[in-house]
Amino acid sequence: MFLQILAHHSKNRVIKFLFNRSGETVSRYFNLVLNGILRLHEILLKAPKPVPEDCVDERWKFFKCLGALDGTHIQVNVPALDKPRYRNRKGDISTNVLGAYSRDMQFIYVLPGWEGSASNSRVLRDAISRRNGLIVPTGYYYLVDAGYTNCEGFLAPYRGCRYHRSEWRRGYTPSNKEELFNMRYSMARNVIEWTFGLLKMRWAILRSRSFYPIKIQIRIINACCLLHNFIRREMPTDPMEEQLGIDMEAQIHSEDMTNAPPISTIEGSDAWSTWRENLATET
Repeated sequence: MFLQILAHHSKNRVIKFLFNRSGETVSRYFNLVLNGILRLHEILLKAPKPVPEDCVDERWKFFKCLGALDGTHIQVNVPALDKPRYRNRKGDISTNVLGAYSRDMQFIYVLPGWEGSASNSRVLRDAISRRNGLIVPTGYYYLVDAGYTNCEGFLAPYRGCRYHRSEWRRGYTPSNKEELFNMRYSMARNVIEWTFGLLKMRWAILRSRSFYPIKIQIRIINACCLLHNFIRREMPTDPMEEQLGIDMEAQIHSEDMTNAPPISTIEGSDAWSTWRENLATET
């Protein structure tokens, strides 16, 4: 019943007749299963592992990162008084969901719940300041888009240069090291579009406003991400990938990061900008 609700966004009364159960039974077991899945977050979330030195994947071999990070908006239902806070730039009522992903399209970290009006940078600052939030050990980094600050732990592309993959498909070729860096960068970060696309394709409840209270909606988003990871691990071939045109490599090597202190601030620095400049020169 729980999977039927998430995969097809079925309402309680539909499930009641489909499974021949009372509405109270459907509601009670939905919440029991939801709570059970959320308690498995330590098991189902992907442990961050940097791209290995001997990586031959053309998308990742230039970036020895932990993965990619970005936000997406998922429509939600909120009380009328809260709608101004949850209204995003496109006018939709949504929650801003921060996600960190591994290169095999599994979630490393998920933070839903922020109002749709909140900026991605604000959500990221909150994520790294939480007690059980996003941990980025010193010396490691995630790929982020140009909407974030280029700073230690978060590598952003060059602004003012071609970046989006759609631009390169038109036949443009890089004219300098910054554009070459951005082209290779966008190829790696495209895992975010694939992951969010696959997530919303599988769980219809994420494609439109849910009829649950906002607190339950946030828990549902977390549960969908955890189930996504479980499916990625248990299914060698995901048939839904064909609809996205994805052919992913999933050979991940581990590396010990337990001794590295976490990054606690998001501030740009000359040292980090110089490091990106050197990386662009090397790639």
